[in-house]
Amino acid sequence: MRALAWLLTTATALAATLAARLRDDDPERGDVPGWVMITVMTAALVLAILVPFREAIVSAVQNALASVTTGG
Repeated sequence: MRALAWLLTTATALAATLAARLRDDDPERGDVPGWVMITVMTAALVLAILVPFREAIVSAVQNALASVTTGG
């Protein structure tokens, strides 16, 4: 649930930043809406993968680290 709260907070901050940038008529501002969409979609994909498979991911990483640190 903390990850979801972080995602919502981040999305809100990004939306506020985007709104501020869109009010400015700077032709050099770039593709801000595209970057915001990419950032939010990436965060959503990470959460979509992490939430159901968290235990498996943690276990796999712990096993990998244990095999490297113990030498086999």
